Amino acid sequence: MKVGHINLSTSGICHFLSPPQGWLPAILLDSGLGFLLLFMKMLFIFNFLFSPLPTPALLCLLTFGAAIFLWLINRPQPVLSRIDLDKQSVGIEGGARKFAFQKNDLARYYFPDAKTMYEIFQRGLAVSDNGPCLGYRKPNQPYRWLSYKQVSDRAEYLGSCLIHKGHKPSPDQFIGIFAQNRPEWVISELACYTYSMVAIPLYDTLGAEATVFIVNKADIPTVICDTPQKASVLIENVEKGLTPCLKLVILMDPFDDDLKQRGEKCGVEVLSLFDAENLGKENFRKPVPPNPEDLSIICFTSGTTGDPKGAMLTHGNIASNVAGFLRSAESVFQPTCNDVTISYLPLAHMFERIVQAVMYSCGAQVGFFQGDIRMLPDDMKALKPTIFPTVPRLVNKIYDKVQNEAKTPLKKFLLNLAVASKFSEVKNGIIRRDSLWDKLIFAKIQNSLGGRVYLVITAAAPISSAVLTFFRAAMGCMVFEAYGQTECTGGCTVTLPGDWTSGHVGPPMCCNYVKLEDVPDMNYFSANNEGEICIKGLNVFRGYLKEPEKTQEVLDKDGWLHTGDIGRWLPNGTLKIIDRKKNIFKLAQGEYIAPEKIENIYSSSGPVSQIFIHGERLQSSLVGVVVPDPDVLPSFAAKLGIKGSLAELCQSKIVKEAILEDLQKIGKENGLKSFEQVKNIFVHPEPFSIENGLLTPTLKAKRGHLTKCFQTQIDSLYESIQE
Repeated sequence: MKVGHINLSTSGICHFLSPPQGWLPAILLDSGLGFLLLFMKMLFIFNFLFSPLPTPALLCLLTFGAAIFLWLINRPQPVLSRIDLDKQSVGIEGGARKFAFQKNDLARYYFPDAKTMYEIFQRGLAVSDNGPCLGYRKPNQPYRWLSYKQVSDRAEYLGSCLIHKGHKPSPDQFIGIFAQNRPEWVISELACYTYSMVAIPLYDTLGAEATVFIVNKADIPTVICDTPQKASVLIENVEKGLTPCLKLVILMDPFDDDLKQRGEKCGVEVLSLFDAENLGKENFRKPVPPNPEDLSIICFTSGTTGDPKGAMLTHGNIASNVAGFLRSAESVFQPTCNDVTISYLPLAHMFERIVQAVMYSCGAQVGFFQGDIRMLPDDMKALKPTIFPTVPRLVNKIYDKVQNEAKTPLKKFLLNLAVASKFSEVKNGIIRRDSLWDKLIFAKIQNSLGGRVYLVITAAAPISSAVLTFFRAAMGCMVFEAYGQTECTGGCTVTLPGDWTSGHVGPPMCCNYVKLEDVPDMNYFSANNEGEICIKGLNVFRGYLKEPEKTQEVLDKDGWLHTGDIGRWLPNGTLKIIDRKKNIFKLAQGEYIAPEKIENIYSSSGPVSQIFIHGERLQSSLVGVVVPDPDVLPSFAAKLGIKGSLAELCQSKIVKEAILEDLQKIGKENGLKSFEQVKNIFVHPEPFSIENGLLTPTLKAKRGHLTKCFQTQIDSLYESIQE
């Protein structure tokens, strides 16, 4: 049969209805246009083969077709991996593994014109066309910005001042930076790099003894600090004869003449940053850029025990680590000058500094928080970052807050349904924040981070699978997990785009290799794909400053860095962190205990915010100190018929026994052996924090400090067990 010139035989109809062939028609069909053409064909044939459709029915069908067409052309495109996710790393000679996409040698740099920190910043200046670089704000005010050129000029002036004051433009010249995150921190750091000097951060939370130790260990003649209070501490140390090497303090904030006079009396010049820059401008010196093999920074690890150790890192270490991350994520992440990150994690640590180096290399923007972590949500809303570096501790707080707000069974059901629905999309590579669930459930969370975040990277500590899954669903953005330590410049593995599974830290970066070494005492063997994680590559540090013996403890003769972490290779070539070698101890019966593993398991208990597990070689069981979640504990206690203030609830024996029972239940569900289960706990109302000296600046437990702080309670717990 023919209708006009169209052949309506069976084969003709099939040919007419079939989608167009070839690459261009395939693109049209995938984009929705092919579907619309096919739909119109079907409607046309139907009208000719059968009786014409009534106008209302025809309009309904056209509306339906248009709706499908609009959905097809607006549907989010999946984020796909560029490599086989079942084979993310491959074996090399000697039992090590490398990134599967790595073709030749290890990556020294990502951009040929960015091989040092100085070149990285200069590249940012060029590609941004002198765009905004460093942002800062005061309460209830918008962000104000320094351009790349302003930052570069001020760094040159400050560096020129240092040379005018007698410092050498050389990697042998060490300059201390004692400040919280702020634009002047970066200007001070860049001043060092512009003249081949080495920056040495001093932490806000190191304490007086550690500050004295570092200044003397590195023989630091000049410290650039932010507040008069810190400058006063530095001068007091000189007055007491503790740091005779210190001769110059440059202060970012305004200060009184009294401070200057105190300094003069003990031989320390106190100079404002403003005056220092003007002095450098008047005595300007041409930049003396460093080489990739030159020292860049000496990052003193905060340390959970003993004195801090100064990890010596080169410009090449940092450039290779930047390359490692950018290569791993380049299929979905190529930052531009329009990208923005927020700086609130300590700049004295390498994770934050690598994030910033990535941003500067692409001419992107860095906005600083006001200095108070409690104001971070307000800063995020004002800044609207696109890149958000974070740590599990902060993500856990967001997770706990959302869970606690879902108080009724209906709210919990809807929240769980929303997470499951969104994560089913994430598993298929669909990353978005415009679904119905986003509008109904997750918009508040997304807006609390500014509403524009499209990439989150978490590091510094393990993150639970439940929290990571929730965050990937709720945020509607890519969430990566990285693993590493200061001694490998921050990172050595990172999860890949398209792999949204949890419970691992991805394959090796393309700047290093990773191998697992036998730990017989803990029954871990590389033949079983388990062992101590060892790293070798261009991001591995030179060693510890003036500590050859401690360097040899972690850096073997073949250049492998021994991390002290225990890992397992998964079948897909990713690395899973399963244990910790350094913090293990024996109980009286000879059983080895890895307290961090137990703490990570117990942390999933609802009423528990923080937990410290302790054991002793003369005791056969474990005890713990629990800090309860103040938002959860009241309702938890109410179910037991107990009411009162947080302090009163912490003292309740009934509440303590209920928490202990919950911990032991969770431990059993997660496969803890009997000797790994905590037998008694003390419930403490005050959180472990950086401020009270119980956490390091990277939010790891200071186990020695915790033991000392709670020794009385620990002794009492063991006594009650023996009774």
